[in-house]
Formats: sequence, C-alpha cells, structure tokens
Amino acid sequence: MFREFAMAKQASTSTAFTLEFEKPILQMERQIGDLVTLQETKGTDYSAEINALRQSLTAMLRKTYQGLTAWETVQVARHPARPQTRDYIDMIVKDFDEVHGDRKFGDDKTMVTGMGRISGHKCMIIGHHKGRDTKEKIACNFGCAHPEGYRKALLKMQFAEKFGLPVVTFIDTPGAYPGIGSEERGVAEAIAVNLREMSRLRVPIVCIVIGEGGSGGALGIGVGDRLAMMQYAWYSVISPEGCSGILWKGGENTADAAEALKLTSKYLKSMGIIDEIIEEPLGAAHRNPRAAADGVEKYIDKTLRELKRVPVEKLVDQRYERIRKLGTDAVTSA
Repeated sequence: MFREFAMAKQASTSTAFTLEFEKPILQMERQIGDLVTLQETKGTDYSAEINALRQSLTAMLRKTYQGLTAWETVQVARHPARPQTRDYIDMIVKDFDEVHGDRKFGDDKTMVTGMGRISGHKCMIIGHHKGRDTKEKIACNFGCAHPEGYRKALLKMQFAEKFGLPVVTFIDTPGAYPGIGSEERGVAEAIAVNLREMSRLRVPIVCIVIGEGGSGGALGIGVGDRLAMMQYAWYSVISPEGCSGILWKGGENTADAAEALKLTSKYLKSMGIIDEIIEEPLGAAHRNPRAAADGVEKYIDKTLRELKRVPVEKLVDQRYERIRKLGTDAVTSA
C-alpha cells in the first residue's frame, strides 16, 4: 500500500515539474487529457483524435530524447521525480533489511545500506539517497555523503565479504559533502580507503549510476567488477556548474561545460569508462519508474549470474585489470 502511494506521488511530481524542452510534450499530454475528459463527460467519441495525438506524442518523445544535449541529460538526471535508491529498493529488492551506522561517528542518512534479494540473489545493497521532500533532502544532505557515510558503506561491504554476499551499489550524488565537519572527519581519506578496499573485496561488485555520478562522491562506492549507467544519467569528475565556474569564471557556460566533460552514458561507453548502458523507458525513468526498475533488475540478475561463475581469485585479478585499463580506449581514439 505504501509503495503504491509513493509511486502515485512520484507520478504527480513528474507532471508538476516540467523541464524547458519538455513543454511541448506537456502541452500535447494536456490536449489528450482534455479530450479524454470530454469523451467521458459528454459521451462524444473522440477516440480517433486521441489515438492520433497519442501517436504524435510517442513520436515527439522519441525524437526529443534521442536528441538531448549533454546539459539536457544532466537536467533529466536531476528530475525530482526520477527514481532514487530507496525507490529501486522498494521496487526490485525483496526482504530488505536496512542496517545503520559506521561504528565510529554516526549514521549518515545519505548512504542507504542493507541486505535483500534481487531476482533471487542475496545481496548487500548500498546507495546514495537524495530525499524527496524538503525535510528528507536536508536529512540526506541532498545526496552528498559525509565520511561516516563512506565508512558505513565499507563496513557493510566487509560484512558482505565475510558471508559471501555480492555487493550492488546505486550511485546518485552530485559529490561528497564539502563542509568543514566533513573535511575535519576525513572525507577524502574515507573515499580513498573505499577505493582501495573495494578493489580487492572478494565478492562480486556491481555498480550502477542511476542519476548523478559526481566526482569522488561517486567513486567512493563506484569501484567494482561492472559499472553500468542509466541511459540519461551523468558521470564526471566535476559538475557542469563547477567546470564552468573554473574555466569560464561563471555559470553562463554550463551547457558548454557539460558538452566538454563528455559526461553522458553514450560518450562514456565509447571511451571504455563504463561497461553497459541500461536503457530507460520512453521519456526517461521519471515517466515510468516501474519500467526503469525492471531494466535495472534484469541487468543486475544477468551480471551477477556471470560474475558468480568466476573464481574469487580470478574475479579480483580481473577487477584490478579493469581498473588499470580505464580510459585507454579514450587515449587510443584521441
């Protein structure tokens, strides 16, 4: 019941918030809605007009999303109705049992950790969560984890290794939290330790960028045997705004920065940075979260089946070689 309510609320957010390039799409959707209402209230048959508009809407959605710029892709990745870690957990994880804390400082609500089953695979699930309403967003630092969040994630990964559970991570962060307290408690060190320990963890690790993949904040739970991206996610060393501020001394060139960073799934796949692109439903994940979740679940199931066949020693060696070769395709093609 709660899950159905949450998904209904998310669907209403999708229509309430409209990206600039989606306005013609929204206008056509309203036309269809008006005709459907007229047909139901007045009894007049508008089925031919409705079907024609729906076909036009499908064509418009396909054309719009096939031609997205890098900056428009970033906007889609940040859409407030886009599924987040807890949404995917609700939709594809059975018997989820959340665990908390890093045993050193506290429980960072940005980092969600727990055990559950995905397509029958017992897993340790770890992911960034940005929050939905204002109260939850503040509690989750808008998806920016503190060092205790990364130490919490590592503690749960080590638990997973002890009991032979594969690790699945959902990456969705603009970056690690840059505040004074975060720096004082060693956020850079915490991320660095995670990079080292994940590289030699003796269980399969599957990482998926579901929204934003910003800088070290993403890398802190992003070292694995496979790294996939949702079709309209982004993954980069810095945000477009940050890049624009450094190179152009302002935010006027954010779109140019996004293009220059090559942060979309298409570019990153061609450069060998990621292993696979998980296709999203027509009009992106915020329009059909359930279909998006089905795609994520199928990818996890397929990938874990492959990785479980690999002996542990070979798995760790292959992971090391994969990390060593990152970006070599980009160098070769340059």
